[in-house]
Amino acid sequence: MPSPVEELAPPDIIAKYEPVIGLEVHVQLATATKIFCGCPTSFGASPNTNVCPVCLGLPGALPVLSREAVEIAMKGGLALNCRIRPMSRFARKNYFYPDLPKGYQISQYDEPLAEHGHVEISLGEKTKRIGITRAHMEDDAGKSIHQGFPDSDRYSYVDLNRCGTPLIEIVTEPDLRSSDEAYAFLTELKQMMQFVDVSACDMEKGQLRCDANVSVRLKGAEQFGTKAEVKNLNSFRFLKMALDYEIARQVSVLEAGGKVEQETRLYDASTGETMGMRSKEHAHDYRYFPEPDLVPLRISESWLADVRSRMPELPAQKRSRFIESYGLREYDSQVLTSAQEISDYFENVAAVSGDPRMAANWVMGDLMGALKAEAKDISQSPVQPGHLGELVALIGKGEISGKMAKEIFAKMFSTGDAAPAIIEREGLKQISDSGALEKIVDEVLAANPKQVEQYRDGKTAVLGFLVGQAMQRSKGQADPVKIRQMLEKELKEPPKP
Repeated sequence: MPSPVEELAPPDIIAKYEPVIGLEVHVQLATATKIFCGCPTSFGASPNTNVCPVCLGLPGALPVLSREAVEIAMKGGLALNCRIRPMSRFARKNYFYPDLPKGYQISQYDEPLAEHGHVEISLGEKTKRIGITRAHMEDDAGKSIHQGFPDSDRYSYVDLNRCGTPLIEIVTEPDLRSSDEAYAFLTELKQMMQFVDVSACDMEKGQLRCDANVSVRLKGAEQFGTKAEVKNLNSFRFLKMALDYEIARQVSVLEAGGKVEQETRLYDASTGETMGMRSKEHAHDYRYFPEPDLVPLRISESWLADVRSRMPELPAQKRSRFIESYGLREYDSQVLTSAQEISDYFENVAAVSGDPRMAANWVMGDLMGALKAEAKDISQSPVQPGHLGELVALIGKGEISGKMAKEIFAKMFSTGDAAPAIIEREGLKQISDSGALEKIVDEVLAANPKQVEQYRDGKTAVLGFLVGQAMQRSKGQADPVKIRQMLEKELKEPPKP
């Protein structure tokens, strides 16, 4: 059955056109309270309980700007390589909707907090710079709920808890040319905001929301086509699917001799299609005017310098350091910096183990595999990073074999105990004593005369079998390297009379 995209236009027709995409990303700032009042921003509270006269816009209530929100927004702007304006202003963005009790949104218009930045994205072995037009502060609206109630066919419900939640809206230049580039950009942006503690970016909680402006033009053309804004993109996967559909839809309209209308469209995840919602508003429709209850926001050089000095390492910087300092592959560095918690965990393991490469293999392989099997993330790991580092160090010292380490790790994951405690309790320490190993070798040779004869006749591949027999006799505790060396030595000597 063809996909919605394939039903609109075949790939060879779509390939004649170049998409032009710009994103508008709303990021919730990681504050405990709202931007203009002291109401909590906690998720999951009973509807319409985290509200006060300020966020409800009641007469006589005045907003007071949160310094914490400004500092976090500044960090976001710096992470995006933006210029932080020494003075910015708030404005009222007027529109009428049930979840906007004030009748306007306090935002920034022509004088935003941050502007003229960029983000580097990776596309295989290539990188591309995506321009950032602006990153401005604003308060969020409430939430209209159109389904989930017995009478949802007749009524919509409104929860105003989100009203006044602090946001930065990040607007890109129209530099993206495919859904893959948009996906890569949003992935990089999310990691950046998490690493600098701007936001947790939990899309299920509405902390990261994305709208896309999409147009198409024939390849080689200079003039942009007519754009449509696509909303309701609440996952990275849906972003990519929605863009692919909208690109194909616009191509099919143009190929049929039609004209693309400037409009706002919604993405329906159940059908994989975008649907017309309303004709696209222009900026003047919002009737922006200066917010009379807030003075201009002034950022002093000393304040900006202080925030800049406290900026943590960005994901791209960390990836480069992992490659240069730890000798990791590009792919490994990307996996280990996919989340702040993962990179911190790895660095702790590497520090204790003394072997960053082996530490990386254990974190990405055994640990992440075990966590995935139990649907847990790294923060829920029963194995502490120091304990995993000790296990890796024991392998490096030759005190346990790789096979034994996997057995010990399984016990660590199930109990949370450290490797030395498990080794002591289970008697799993590797046998390296020459006398004990000689006894095992003699027993294996005596018990397998046929294989001994085959080896001496030139069939040296049977050595692996003999090593396996020795490991089996030692219950996996013999040093496999020493066992192999001793077996080879014995087998090369003339048979004993």
